[in-house]
Amino acid sequence: MEEALARGHEVTTFNRGRSGADVPGVEAVRGDRESPADLERLAEGRKWDYVVDTSGYVPRVVGASARALTGHAGTYAFISTISALAGFPAEPAGDDAELWPCPPDAGPEDGNYGVLKAGCERAVEQGFDGDVLIVQPGIILGPYEDVARLPWWLTRIARGGKVLAPGEPDEPLQFVDARDLAIFTLDQAERGGNGRFVVTGPVGQTTYGEWLEACKDATGSDAEFVWVDSEFLIEQGAGAFVELPLWGGPPSAENIHFWTVPTDRAQAAGLRIRPVAETVRDTWAWLREIPEQERNFGKRSTHGIAPEKEEAILAAWAARSA
Repeated sequence: MEEALARGHEVTTFNRGRSGADVPGVEAVRGDRESPADLERLAEGRKWDYVVDTSGYVPRVVGASARALTGHAGTYAFISTISALAGFPAEPAGDDAELWPCPPDAGPEDGNYGVLKAGCERAVEQGFDGDVLIVQPGIILGPYEDVARLPWWLTRIARGGKVLAPGEPDEPLQFVDARDLAIFTLDQAERGGNGRFVVTGPVGQTTYGEWLEACKDATGSDAEFVWVDSEFLIEQGAGAFVELPLWGGPPSAENIHFWTVPTDRAQAAGLRIRPVAETVRDTWAWLREIPEQERNFGKRSTHGIAPEKEEAILAAWAARSA
């Protein structure tokens, strides 16, 4: 929204108004996208150049929105996910990779996150009579992240001391800053863009070690990283991705392509990715304004290993190394 307003657009938001505050300068319409009456009230008497749908997770719900907004907007931009690609990360990702099989009228009980997102894409393509832009981002980080991956690492590293660093420091990472995702999506929508784009950082963007060092630099911490073997972490019951954010576990055939996602089409269309250090620094600048005890991020605060478990794993690793 901030990016659209900065470009001089007139912005309408549609949400239930139960969390967060409205951004100054927008027309805020209250409603539930699962309510036909609310969708009808949203569309009545209004027209937009384009719609950006950032919160569609159930195909039949997304389809209803697409049909309600047909004739009221020129372009429907849907923020999907790279997880909608069938077989990924065991199989390579790509702009034209096959989607998971999921019908456009599926309900929440008909699949997991990635499968349902594939159905949402079909719901937009079949339900909206106009230009359709599908954006499939990888990992999204940056200021205001409410999943608490980068915020958890920043908070933990800022405390200092011995920090459990999972796997190997040269393991690759790819992600997109939410602001770069917004810029790219608006650029394409303004052009009346059609098509599908995988959007994340370039292959070789950074490594786990470089990323954690950027967190240490941003926070000014005296943290000491203790790199612990992935297989040992599994033996100790450490949870990939959730307990140790963005650590995918030991390399295997099931996750071999997770950090080697090509973005050729998006780059050719103008995707620009800011430096990793900038994303980390700006996220810390936002986060440090929030007292640590209040960094709970609502219902999505499950990321991060418990201090006592981290200490136990570090002690076991030290004993094994000795």
